[in-house]
Amino acid sequence: MDRRNFIKKGAIASGGIILAPHILKSASAAAASGSEINVALIGMGVQGRVLLDSMLNIPGLRFRAVCDIWEYSRRYGVRKLAKAGYEVNGYENIEDLLEKEKDLDAAIIATPDFWHARHTNACLQAGLHVYCEKMMARTIEEARSMVQTSRQTGKLLQIGHQRRSNPRYIHTLENLIRKARIPGRLTNANAQWNRSVTPDIGWPRKYEIPAETLKRYGYADMHQFRNWRWFRDLSGGPISDLGAHQIDIFNWFFDAPPTTLFASGGADYYPNREWYDNVMVIYEYESPEGTARAFYQTLTTTSAGGGYFEYFMGDEGSIKISENPRITKIYREERAAEWDKWSDLNYIRRSAAPPKTDETKIDVRETAPLASYDIPIVLDKPLHQPHLENFFNAIHGKAKLTADGEHSFKSEAAIFPVNAAVASKKLHVFKPEDFAV
Repeated sequence: MDRRNFIKKGAIASGGIILAPHILKSASAAAASGSEINVALIGMGVQGRVLLDSMLNIPGLRFRAVCDIWEYSRRYGVRKLAKAGYEVNGYENIEDLLEKEKDLDAAIIATPDFWHARHTNACLQAGLHVYCEKMMARTIEEARSMVQTSRQTGKLLQIGHQRRSNPRYIHTLENLIRKARIPGRLTNANAQWNRSVTPDIGWPRKYEIPAETLKRYGYADMHQFRNWRWFRDLSGGPISDLGAHQIDIFNWFFDAPPTTLFASGGADYYPNREWYDNVMVIYEYESPEGTARAFYQTLTTTSAGGGYFEYFMGDEGSIKISENPRITKIYREERAAEWDKWSDLNYIRRSAAPPKTDETKIDVRETAPLASYDIPIVLDKPLHQPHLENFFNAIHGKAKLTADGEHSFKSEAAIFPVNAAVASKKLHVFKPEDFAV
C-alpha cells in the first residue's frame, strides 16, 4: 500500500480511529481524587524527550508506559524513566498500550503530525486526557475531529502552544497591552523564526527499522521517517513546524481571527525536500480600533534576523517578545506619555542607557532613538514546563487549560491555508465557518 492510500485508509471519521469496545473505558479516579496522575508517553523522538525532561520536574506524576515504533527511541524512554525511579512498559503499537494499560489518566502525544489526530482520538476515546503537540494535525479536518472527540468524551485536550502558559507572555498581554496599553493602538505585528542551513537527519544503521514496519506506519523508508517534517503527506512543513507557534501569538494578542492572508514562498534551496524551505505571510486583522496587519516569515537557509520573536507595534510603543529573554525588549515612542507609573508598578523596567554615540541624524526624517525597557518577568523553568503544569493542574480541577483544543483549532485554522496560498499566489479570504468546529 502506498503512503497516500495508507493515509486515507488509516483515518476514520476525519482522523479518528474507532477502538474495540473492550478498549473503551473511563479514566481512573486517581486524577479526580487528587492523587498521582498515571501518564503514558506516545512518541519518544526529540520533542517527546523535551517534554519528558520537563515532566520529570513536576511532582504528582506516575509514568506507566512509553510508546514508539522505533526500538531505539522506545529503549531510550524506558531507560531514562528507570533511572528516574519509574518502571514502565514499552510498546510499539498504541492499540496494544491502550488495551493492556488499565489505570492511565493522561497521554502525552509527540508523534509526527500525520499521526496526531488518530493517536489523540484513540486516547480520548479510551478515557484519557490528552496533551498533544502542535500542529494539532496534518489537515484541518483531522484537527476538527480532535475537538469533536474531546467534546464527545468530556476529556481534556491541551495543544502544545506553550507560549500561552509562559508568564512573560501572559504578563505582556494582560498587563502591558490590555491594562497599561503600553503600545497604544496596535497597528502592526511581525514575527520570524529563521534557521541556518542544516543537513538531513541521519540514524544509527544498526537500529534501522525494517522496511515492512516503516510501511505499516506510513513511511516510505528510514530517511523519510527521520525527516518527516519535509514530506507533504506527513506534515505541513516549516510554516506548521515553526510558524504555528508564532502565528498563534498573533491570533491570541489581537484576540481575533485574521480576515485575509497572502503568502509567498518556495522550495528553492534543498533539492530533496518536498515542502517550501521559505515562507512569508501577510495577515489582516480587524479590531474595534481598526485594521492591523501582521507579517510572518520562516527561513531555513539563514539564521539572520536576530533570533525568533514576535513584535507588536503601536502608535505609542512596541513590544518585542520571545521565549529567549535576551531578545525581549519594549520601546516607547517619543510622542507617548511617560511610563513612570508602570515602572513603579514593576510592569516594566527601564533598560540600562546605551553607550553615547554620535546622534547626528543622516536624514531629518529619521526618528530619534527610542527609550527602551525590559519585561521584569523571569521564567526559571524549562520552556514547556508551565504548559504541562497547566495541563496536569486542569486534570485535578485546579486550573483552566490555556491552549485547549477549541481555541487552538481556531488559531491553527489560520495556518492550514498558508501552503495552498503559496501555491496559488492568490489572496485567501477567510470565512466564519473556517474557524468553526
